[in-house]
Amino acid sequence: MKLLENKVVIITGASRGIGRSIAQKCIEHGAKVAFTYLSSDEKARALEQELSQNGGEVKGFKSDAANFEQAQQLVDDVVAYFGTVDVLVNNAGITRDTLLMRMTEEQWEEVINTNLKSAFNLTKAVLRPMLKAKSGSIINMSSIVGVRGNAGQANYAASKAGLIGFTKSVAQELGSRNIRCNAIAPGFIETEMTEVLDPKAVEQWRNSIPMKRGGTPEDVANATVFLGSEMSAYITGQTIPVCGGMLM
Repeated sequence: MKLLENKVVIITGASRGIGRSIAQKCIEHGAKVAFTYLSSDEKARALEQELSQNGGEVKGFKSDAANFEQAQQLVDDVVAYFGTVDVLVNNAGITRDTLLMRMTEEQWEEVINTNLKSAFNLTKAVLRPMLKAKSGSIINMSSIVGVRGNAGQANYAASKAGLIGFTKSVAQELGSRNIRCNAIAPGFIETEMTEVLDPKAVEQWRNSIPMKRGGTPEDVANATVFLGSEMSAYITGQTIPVCGGMLM
C-alpha cells in the first residue's frame, strides 16, 4: 500500500543522509517530491534523475530555507509546478559544534537560522495552500539533543528544542483547520557524517543504546512517511523519538 499516493511533499535539505532517504521513501509511497538545494545545479539534476528512476515525480528547487523571501517563492513555485502542497518536511539542518565559551556569535546565528528560522519561513509559506485545501501535515526534524541537551552543542540543542515548542504551538493554532504538525527526534543515526568519527566512539554510542545499534536514515524516513500519511490523521503536536530507546 502506498501511503502518500499523489501527495505533494516539500523536503528541505534532501541532498544527503536523512533528507535523501526521506525523499526516496516518499517517492516509494507514491508522493510527488519537491526538494531544495543551495549550490550545485548539476548535483541537483543528478539527484532528480536518481530519485525518479522508478517513475517517481521529483523536482529540485534552488532555494535557501533560511531566507524568508526565498521560502515564500519556493512554495509559490512548487504550487505552480505541482498544484498544491500536502506535506512539508522541515529537514534542513547544520551543526557548528564547540563549547559555549568558544562559540562565536556567527556560529550561534548560523545554526539558529538554518535549523529553526527556516522552519518558521517554510511553515508560514505553506499555510495558504494548506488552508485552502483544509488539509496538511507539517513535520519538523528535531533531535534528542533538543530534549536532553548535549555538551558542545548549545546552539544545535537550542535550535532543536525550539522546533519542539514551535511544533506544539503550530499544532494548537492549525488543528481546527485539519492541518497537523509533529516533530521527529532522531537519536544516533549512522550516515556518511558519522563515518568520519572514531570507530571506538561509535561503538560506545551503540552500546549505550538499548537496541545496541545506531539508527539508519530509513528508520527516520519511515516515521516521516507515517506522519505525512492519513495513518496518523489523529496525531498532532507530538514529538516522536526515533532513537532505539535512548529517550525513555
